[in-house]
Amino acid sequence: VGGEGYPLLFQSGETYKGKKLVDSQHPHDLFSGLSVSYTQMISKDIDIITYLGYPGEPAIGPVAFMHRPSALNNPDAPLGHHWQDATHITFGVATLGVRLWKFKIEGSSFTGREPDENRYNFDKPKFDSYSYRLLFNPNSKLALQVSQAFLKSPEAGDPDENISRTTGSIIHFVPLAKLNRYLTSTLLWGQNQGHKEENSFLIESNCQLDKTAVYGRYEWVEKSAGELDMQQFINGHEPVFKIQALTIGVSQVILRKAGNNIAIGAQGSVFISDTRLKNIYGEYPLSAEIYLRLYPHVMHIH
Repeated sequence: VGGEGYPLLFQSGETYKGKKLVDSQHPHDLFSGLSVSYTQMISKDIDIITYLGYPGEPAIGPVAFMHRPSALNNPDAPLGHHWQDATHITFGVATLGVRLWKFKIEGSSFTGREPDENRYNFDKPKFDSYSYRLLFNPNSKLALQVSQAFLKSPEAGDPDENISRTTGSIIHFVPLAKLNRYLTSTLLWGQNQGHKEENSFLIESNCQLDKTAVYGRYEWVEKSAGELDMQQFINGHEPVFKIQALTIGVSQVILRKAGNNIAIGAQGSVFISDTRLKNIYGEYPLSAEIYLRLYPHVMHIH
């Protein structure tokens, strides 16, 4: 998608050529995850879990958006990505966890800084940040988590700012009558506390009917003028803007061959921003996209 990533209104996070990326979702590194994990069962109700990643994903937030079933067909990153699960590609992660019955407690030491602009190298691991997470799976259809992380200088655009990030989420799965037919949803809250306290809220669902899928996502995010690189609004006081986004989409598999799917999809979004931003973005900004997707078919486990 190029060094600037792909266009996404009101998105922010990371830099390109030393400047903050705004209205664009940054690309991820070629090596997005190289990790090893080992689990030792002590008894039926107790496991010890270890995990090392370079890069990898520390114990903060739910599973990242591109791996969530509820976001399976949506190619766009959430606007609250850097409030919720942006640590999913961290150069240097060490995690230790314990499962006790249906609960799991994890703690991580990791590198707080987001990956640099060189998308083909391996950044220096620093292990200068930490996180902890409590997960609860009451049954096979429900996953809950709360977590908190303390990140040292995560953004190159604001190198002097450390962040305390707190998240909570519920992921729900409903199997439907036939194979590869299900409804899955995620409710997610994330908060960043730095020189400002900013919150994000997301609810998304995906209804998968084998080859056809209908999905949606609603977001409410607080972003400061500094986050959106709007210096004209900073005059001794840095305002925080409230932004909403609603996305609806549909995806259709047009070819299934050798265990792989080719799908075509389309989605549209409408945004509602702070009244102070309407001179920049307009009354109700709209976006639309069409995409072609290649991905493996669901595995059949007997």
